[in-house]
Amino acid sequence: MIRQALSVMFVMISACSAQEPAKPETAEIEYSESLAIDRRDPRLDAIIAPDAKAEIIADGLQWSEGPVWVGGDEDGYLLFSDVPGNRMYKWSRAEGASVFLDPSGAPHDTEGFREPGSNGLIRDASAGSILAAVHGLRAIARLDLETKKYEILADAYEGEPFNSPNDLVLASDGAIYFTDPPYGLEGINDSPLKRQPANGVYRRDASGEVSLLIGDLSFPNGVGLSPDENTLYVAVSDPKRPVILKYDLGADDVQTSATIIHDGSEDVANRKPGLPDGLAVDAHGNLFATAPGGVHIFSPQGDLLGIIDTGVSNANCAIGEGGETLFIAANHEVLRLPLASAHAD
Repeated sequence: MIRQALSVMFVMISACSAQEPAKPETAEIEYSESLAIDRRDPRLDAIIAPDAKAEIIADGLQWSEGPVWVGGDEDGYLLFSDVPGNRMYKWSRAEGASVFLDPSGAPHDTEGFREPGSNGLIRDASAGSILAAVHGLRAIARLDLETKKYEILADAYEGEPFNSPNDLVLASDGAIYFTDPPYGLEGINDSPLKRQPANGVYRRDASGEVSLLIGDLSFPNGVGLSPDENTLYVAVSDPKRPVILKYDLGADDVQTSATIIHDGSEDVANRKPGLPDGLAVDAHGNLFATAPGGVHIFSPQGDLLGIIDTGVSNANCAIGEGGETLFIAANHEVLRLPLASAHAD
C-alpha cells in the first residue's frame, strides 16, 4: 500500500458570483405531496411512523446535495450544497433557507469544471467547522464556519491532483474516507484535467497520509461507516452497475472482496429516477441510501425495510436534530422527514 504525506494549506473563498444566486423558496409548513413510503418490513414503523409527512424546507435549487446538521438539537441548523449552482445554503427553523457561501468552491467561471462547488458535507470533530468534498478545489477540506475559510486536508495522491472529491465520512480516530469520481470536471472521464487513473475510494489518516483503498469502481459516490466502523459502505453511481457495496475493514486496509447489498439494475431498467448516491448510517446501524426509486432503508443485517419515494432523483440524506429528523436532498428540493425515535448519527 502506497502512502503519501500531504501538506496543509488554507484557501479563502471570495464571495463573488457570476450570476445572481438562486433563492430557495420556503414556506411556514409545506408538505411534499409526491412523497410516498413503501413499507417492506414492520420494523420500519420503529424508524419512520406510519403517519409521517415530509416538509419541504427549500425549493428552487438546481441539484441539492450534502446535507449536514450543525450545532444543537434546538438551536442548530442545516447546511447543504447546490452543486451546479456552486453555493452552500443554510436552513434553520427560525430563519428558513439562505445563501451561506457563494461560491462554495472555486470561482463560478473556473476553466475545465462543470461543477466547481462543494458537494458532500459532514460534521467535523470540532463544533466550529465541517468537512467538505469540494470539486473545484479538487480537495477534502475543513470549513471554518465563522471565517468561512477552507483548510485543505488532502488534494493529491502520488503527486497528482484528485479528480473531484465527491463524498466523505469521518472515523472516530480522525481518518477520513472519501470518493473521487470525475463528476466535477467538464467531460467527466474524458476531461484533460483528470489525472488520477482510478476513480478511487481513499483514506486520509489523522496524520495526513493518504492511501488508495479501492481502485476498481467505475463511479464511486456516497460513502459511510457502520457504528462499529468495521464496515465501509460505498455507492456506485453507474447506470450499467448501480450497486451499493459493503467492505469489511481490516486494521489499515479493505479486504479484497466486496458484498453487494443492493443492485438497482432492475429499477434503472424500469426507468425509476436516480442512481446509488449519498447515504447515511444511524446509531443503530440502519442504512439510509439513495438509489433508483428513492431512499432505501436497510437494517444492519442488510434487510430492505422500506423505500421513501420522493418522486424525483435523490442525491443524499443526513440525520439531524438530535437524531429525530431525516433530511433528504431531493433534486431541486430539501425535505425534512421526522423519525419515530432518536437515530443519532
